Amino acid sequence: MRRKVTIQSIADFTGLSKFAVSRALSGKPGVSSQTRDMIFKAAGQLGYFKDSKSAQAKAPGEMIDLDARKWSGTILVLFPNIRFQNPESLYWGPLFNGISTRLNQRGINVLTLTEPKDDAVFSLLNPEAIMGVITIGSISTPILAEIRSLGIPVMMVDHFDPSFQCDSIFTDNLSCMKEMMNLVINKGYRDYQFLGNIRDAHSFYERFLAFRAALEDNDIELKQNPSLNGPDIENFRETFTAVITEHGLPEVFVCANDIYALFAIETMEIMGMPIPDTLVFTGFDNTHPSIPFLATVNVNKELLGKRAVDQMLWRILNPDTSYEKILIQADIIIRD
Repeated sequence: MRRKVTIQSIADFTGLSKFAVSRALSGKPGVSSQTRDMIFKAAGQLGYFKDSKSAQAKAPGEMIDLDARKWSGTILVLFPNIRFQNPESLYWGPLFNGISTRLNQRGINVLTLTEPKDDAVFSLLNPEAIMGVITIGSISTPILAEIRSLGIPVMMVDHFDPSFQCDSIFTDNLSCMKEMMNLVINKGYRDYQFLGNIRDAHSFYERFLAFRAALEDNDIELKQNPSLNGPDIENFRETFTAVITEHGLPEVFVCANDIYALFAIETMEIMGMPIPDTLVFTGFDNTHPSIPFLATVNVNKELLGKRAVDQMLWRILNPDTSYEKILIQADIIIRD
């Protein structure tokens, strides 16, 4: 049976006094930041926090609050290896700001990493030095499998993978898209096309499901061109040009996000095709307010990031509870 890790055993391991170890772990002053970091790292390596969590779980089902401990350590934030998903993005940038702001408030370091092409980088990470991983957007299944091998908590932002069980956070795509669609339908429009790769992101797929459900609920025929459900941003113009040349324009392009609307408008300009007054666009995420949308959804991106951190820290303290999917409501913006 493994012996319980005590303050004395951490002091013996580090060569520091029991007094210094006790003050560092309790968050009291009198210990330098370098010494405190060394003590927390040693405590993690020895399994002290696992023992602490077991001792705190005084009754089955009892959960520990975020303020139950003094935070210190490092959270890894993992971005996908995709051109449009990075800290400079109009969507992901504010979201990352929310993550880093909340981690700074808690006194936790943030380490950012772009999804590696292979798993070599994970062999260099010391799981005891990383408290948890927050993934941003679509991360490949093989990389998630490597993260699982680290044995540390994972929080997904705006992504779902059926092979990987963990906490996740999303905008409430289904409710927001259905509410926006009902508002647009009430304006009298009857001819719709959804625009965006529904296989590129789980959120895009949810938005398409809500789009389709809204049409069905209002007895409007779904005349979706499947080619418009599949174009990646990289080959968008070729696909979009071919479809509208052959089939013409709908009354409404319901776009998976604002970027797809931007690319559609730019493609029509390149084709020399004026945008008729009878054509309108809806967006999602509210990243391009200059686009003349009929409607879009204003997502609180920084809140998504902050709540992701809150849930990550809560998971660290409550590792044995059921995983949670958190949904954040957003505001519908309707323009004349």
